[in-house]
Amino acid sequence: MRIDGRKADELRPVVMERGVAKFAEGSCLIKMGDTHMYITATVEDRVPPFMKGSGSGWVTAEYAMLPRSGRDRNRRDGDRGCNGRSLEIQRLIGRALRTVIDLEKLGERTITVDCDAIMADGGTRTAAITGAYVAVQEAMQWMVGQRMIKQPLFNEQLGAISVGVVGGEPMLDLCYHEDSRANTDMNVVMTSSGRFVEIQGTAETEPFGADTLGKMLALAKKGIEELFEMQKEVLS
Repeated sequence: MRIDGRKADELRPVVMERGVAKFAEGSCLIKMGDTHMYITATVEDRVPPFMKGSGSGWVTAEYAMLPRSGRDRNRRDGDRGCNGRSLEIQRLIGRALRTVIDLEKLGERTITVDCDAIMADGGTRTAAITGAYVAVQEAMQWMVGQRMIKQPLFNEQLGAISVGVVGGEPMLDLCYHEDSRANTDMNVVMTSSGRFVEIQGTAETEPFGADTLGKMLALAKKGIEELFEMQKEVLS
């Protein structure tokens, strides 16, 4: 039995709400247990300098943990520049989104996804990716209404989840208490066709074998497939 009473293969309670930001083209509030991410998607008629003249668009992301989103107050990124962890996570979010979007049909436009942790209890980067899919889909539906594009430009769904080995047992969707004492922790990003975009796995105390890796990937696949159904429901 886990600290919150879940089974090893069970997600935390998940809530996704779209349209939470009045002025943004797309938005999503995703709650996974005590991890709450506020996500907006902004559409702009510009691209980075290296994309100019290409005819293609760009999707990028920014990530931050708000002060007191965690157990201690963290300084805002703006006070010290973007810290290394935030930079790594926002690159992951943007990279993951770009793998499933037809950028050529976007035209020379940029979609910027802002992901802010309101409350952080483990798995903020994976919750951000899952919620970003909803926010960008909503932004693309807005673009269809504005006749910028003919239809949403996702090739398939995108979701992410954390898995790990805690006390020798593979577990799905780690909270902070579990993540902080995990033997192994891993973040998995997957598409609805079952293909992996990114697998970030690290042994904290001892190396893990192929059998354990297989069990963690199977747990991740199960959890992300459940998240796909929730995405469909909130976007329907």
